[in-house]
Amino acid sequence: METRELRYFVAVAEELHFGRAAQRLGIAQPPLSRTIAQLEHRLGVALLDRTSRRVALTGAGSVLLAEGRAVLGALAAAERRTRHAATSTPALVLAAKTGASGDLLAKLLDAYAAEPGAVAVDLLLCESQPQRPLHDGRADVALLHLPYDSTADLDTEVLTTEGQVAVLPTSHPLARRSHVRTAEVGSLPGLPMARWPGPDGTYPDGPGAEVRNQTQLFQLIALGRTTVVLPESCRAALLDGLTAVPVVDAPPVTTVVAWPPHSRSRALADLVRTATLL
Repeated sequence: METRELRYFVAVAEELHFGRAAQRLGIAQPPLSRTIAQLEHRLGVALLDRTSRRVALTGAGSVLLAEGRAVLGALAAAERRTRHAATSTPALVLAAKTGASGDLLAKLLDAYAAEPGAVAVDLLLCESQPQRPLHDGRADVALLHLPYDSTADLDTEVLTTEGQVAVLPTSHPLARRSHVRTAEVGSLPGLPMARWPGPDGTYPDGPGAEVRNQTQLFQLIALGRTTVVLPESCRAALLDGLTAVPVVDAPPVTTVVAWPPHSRSRALADLVRTATLL
């Protein structure tokens, strides 16, 4: 099995759409379809269920997705670490969602920098899905938020658990309440819930604004176009004109530090240990 075939299959399996996968890979769709068909023929199993309207993973496809991510991640990490070794300046890459866990991230970086033998930490800020750089080898470690981010095929340690708040324009009547419920926030006239892209890059149906990052989101809320329920730690990043109201029946959000299970980096182990002691 060639790494090119694995890259092609992982792209299709993550996008669940041949057109988007081809665009992501920078190739035409016909050679991508041929490569997947040849891979299935060689393995003697169906990896994808295809219809005219959808693409879905089979059981065998799910296994190859997990294995393929691990292989490609290990190769990319090996390449990056080899280059780092040549520069004699070892470093870690930490992925995090833009605007999320700002205080925790700052505390972690400061605490780790004070540790003996600490290496440089480069930040990779992602608009969404900060777990993806762990799978493709662009990052060594990430801060993820459950249940929003997936920790499939990753090792994790729990850092914090917090409640959630509704972010509203300060002028809205609910902004003066001590707390609200999920049903109230989800049915506000003229202020529909914001919509985030799913793993395949598409947005769920609904009237709410399509958003990709927290900066864009907060601007739209301030303009009275949408609202959202977020972890309570988002308070630190609120703009003027926004208010956060606790949502008493929203599920808690757990922040974890995550890394690929195949990693054997001492620097990574030290950073994870530092994170768990915060």
